[in-house]
Amino acid sequence: MIDLHERLDELEADGLRRRTRLVDGPQGPHVLLDGRPVLLLCSNNYLGLADHPRVREAAADAALRLGVGAGASRLVSGTMTVHRELEDRLAAFKGAGAALLFGSGYLANLGVVAALARAGDVVFSDALNHASIIDGCRLSRAEVQVYRHCDTEHLAWLIAQAGDRGALIVTDTVFSMDGDIAPLAEIVELARRHRLRVAVDEAHATGALGPGGRGAVAAAGLTGEIDVIVGTLGKALGSYGAFAACERATAEYLLNAARTFVYSTAPPVPAVAAAGAALTLLEERPELVDRLAAAAAALRAALAREGCDVGNGSTQIVPLIVGDAGTAVRTCELALERGVFAQAIRPPTVPAGSSRLRLAAMATHTPEELDTAACTLAEALCAVAS
Repeated sequence: MIDLHERLDELEADGLRRRTRLVDGPQGPHVLLDGRPVLLLCSNNYLGLADHPRVREAAADAALRLGVGAGASRLVSGTMTVHRELEDRLAAFKGAGAALLFGSGYLANLGVVAALARAGDVVFSDALNHASIIDGCRLSRAEVQVYRHCDTEHLAWLIAQAGDRGALIVTDTVFSMDGDIAPLAEIVELARRHRLRVAVDEAHATGALGPGGRGAVAAAGLTGEIDVIVGTLGKALGSYGAFAACERATAEYLLNAARTFVYSTAPPVPAVAAAGAALTLLEERPELVDRLAAAAAALRAALAREGCDVGNGSTQIVPLIVGDAGTAVRTCELALERGVFAQAIRPPTVPAGSSRLRLAAMATHTPEELDTAACTLAEALCAVAS
């Protein structure tokens, strides 16, 4: 029998043991974390909608009118109107023919990738794709060829080696730990040339990039050119769940072939209604996307003034790479003592030797808060290094 205590001790020694922290109260730019007031700088609540009054009211009203749970898989007990209505709206928002709701972004990527590829096919996956995409590739039982991060020359070479067995190129659009953007135009061109499908994960782009927050695909002028766009409801839209936007025939196929849809209870009614309210707010107030971009630029500029290397990214995700896992944890804890919560990210989430503080700007952060945070983080980095 495996000794789990020994495993935990190994994780502790390597600086990789994790624990949860208790947040008292709603998500926002400031939270009570383990009883201590801190500036929250690692949340995916990018537009600050998780606690918006209209989003909360929509969830509460839906629970009172329609109940909380959906009861079963939609293929067993039927589709509730609240699910279908949100799917129609998300399809229109993404410029797609249809959309299909999933219980989470993890389930969506797992189901979509495994449905679009099968044993004997080849899937081409970016080296820094999210774990949910990696696991979807494994579930598909297809051969997986991993191309160097955002390297379309390497991708083209791998496609050529695969011959006519290729089935799918899959990538994040905004990479969750680095904040950079995939070369979507080049990927689509390769897919057209070799008759491959393309699936992208817009988890960190939906609500954050592009016209009206429609994502990196829309920002690149590629609306209608991607086979499947996965997006989440639990980040910029402030709720929980996910969706796949695609052509109607593809959605019908996923409804039948995506195991994580077929065998999962439908997303809870209040979460779906809340996401719908958040989508309405985004459509009414596209300036929220501009505010997020301004906050991201302010955070990067403040860190640069403090001498921190923020790379060449431009999105709301800013990695401060420190290398060693233990150093990342100590820096996180020291910044937390000084009132700033910036989570340490360690392997296996990121490659060995690239542990970091993963910072995330929110539209509700003020420039003054971000200036203070940058100063605090720089001081923590210096203190740990000395």
